[in-house]
Amino acid sequence: MNTKVLSGDLAPDSAYLGAAPKLLDQLRDRLRLKHYSIRTEQAYLHWVKRFILFHGKRHPAEMGKDEVEAFLTSLAVARNVAAATQSQALSAILFLYQEVLGKVLPWLDEVTRAKKPVRLPTVLSVPEVQALMAAVDDPEIALLVRLLYGTGMRVMEGARLRVKDVDFLRREIVVREGKGNKDRVTMLPGSLVEPLRAKLKWRQQQHEADLALGRGSVYLPHALAVKYPSADTTFGWQYVFPASSFSTDPRSGVVRRHHIDEQRVQRTVKKAARAAGIVKSVSPHTLRHSFATHLLEAGQDIRTVQELLGHKDVSTTMIYTHVLNRGGLAVLSPLDRI
Repeated sequence: MNTKVLSGDLAPDSAYLGAAPKLLDQLRDRLRLKHYSIRTEQAYLHWVKRFILFHGKRHPAEMGKDEVEAFLTSLAVARNVAAATQSQALSAILFLYQEVLGKVLPWLDEVTRAKKPVRLPTVLSVPEVQALMAAVDDPEIALLVRLLYGTGMRVMEGARLRVKDVDFLRREIVVREGKGNKDRVTMLPGSLVEPLRAKLKWRQQQHEADLALGRGSVYLPHALAVKYPSADTTFGWQYVFPASSFSTDPRSGVVRRHHIDEQRVQRTVKKAARAAGIVKSVSPHTLRHSFATHLLEAGQDIRTVQELLGHKDVSTTMIYTHVLNRGGLAVLSPLDRI
């Protein structure tokens, strides 16, 4: 469950008792009250600590626009972080001021924000996808990789997939709490029906064995554990792709089986890409890009692809038209007319 927010970054100072540990507790409580994910919680706590330490352990209530900009500038200049990392740090600090300190920020619009560069997504060809899938040497992850490409799910959406959200009759998968905390529906590829049935049969046997050990519960989102006190041990709520061993929940302290580690998936996919001789930079998210592009290449309506991906605006989906073989508007090059 531990996530390193920034590679090569300073580790949180466990002996730090300066700027008020109570403030950090309030921040953590507020994040949990608003149902932020554990990773977001860890990231926000990290950046607020960094912000406080950067300014000599001054209390954030004593600081404002100038201090925020100085910190963000140091990240960009001294640390050379990506725009997305700088944006995450700013989001953490603004959450602290608005949600914990309850301070109005009239200077918010004046804070200089890093501009995120617009880059085209990396897309694999169909033969490259086939070679990648064939090179995955982990049977557990091999099925998940096929599912990611076949549905367009993000790696964490696949890792967090619950048994109850796989509908074999309707041939669809319900993606819960995707990006922006939105649910959506995507297709269940016909070629994965039988492999998933076999997977769930094995998963049920594993779950029954976990129950016999007294560790058959699973994490439930928000207040569902209170509303449905026995739901956490039912098979429907279990993860389709479980972790290989038990772990301790960092919030509740309960020992149980979590979902598969996404970093394990990422490492396996990168290893498979090298084995397949793919020179492009490949990650599990590349499969999502390839899913969208290949659908558009096959003539699928862009609005349908938008819904399957869960994009709020079709303009986000439009980026995939720029990596089609025939150009952004399916325009034929004049060279090919000669």
